Amino acid sequence: MLMLRLTVNGTVREVDAEPDTPLLWVLREQVGLTGTKYGCGVAACGACTVHIDGVATRSCSLPVSEVKAGQNILTIEGLSPDSSHALQKAWLDHDVPQCGYCQSGQLMAAAALLAANPKPTDDEIAAEMTNICRCGTYNRVRAAIRQAAGVTG
Repeated sequence: MLMLRLTVNGTVREVDAEPDTPLLWVLREQVGLTGTKYGCGVAACGACTVHIDGVATRSCSLPVSEVKAGQNILTIEGLSPDSSHALQKAWLDHDVPQCGYCQSGQLMAAAALLAANPKPTDDEIAAEMTNICRCGTYNRVRAAIRQAAGVTG
C-alpha cells in the first residue's frame, strides 16, 4: 500500500492504495466521488474521463501511482458546484442525456475540448469527442458543445 496525497477538485486528499489501483476506483471508493463512472475498464468508452492538469484522461486504466504529486485532478463534481457551467446548461437545453450513464465523461471531455479550443468546428468536435454513448446522442452532444462555445451554424 502507498500513502498518496492527491489534489482532487482543489482539495488535498490522503489515500492508501495499491500502486496499480486505477485512479477511477480511488476516486469512487476512497475519495467518495461517484460521478465518474466505470464503463469498460480499458480506456475505450470514456465514461471514466476526468481532467489531470486540464487534460481529459481516462481514469479506469491509469494506475493511481502514475498521478504525480501536485497534479490537479478535476472530476465532474468539481466542474461546477451548482451545475452552472455553460456545458451543463447546454446539455439540458439540448436534452443530451438519455440513460445518462456516459454523461459525466462526455461533459469532462467536452470541457477539456473547449478549454483547448474555445470555438471548435464540427470536425474538431468529432475528432476530440471519442467517448461512446450507447444511446447514440452524438448529434445532441455536438449541438450542446456548439451552444456552449457560442458557435452557430
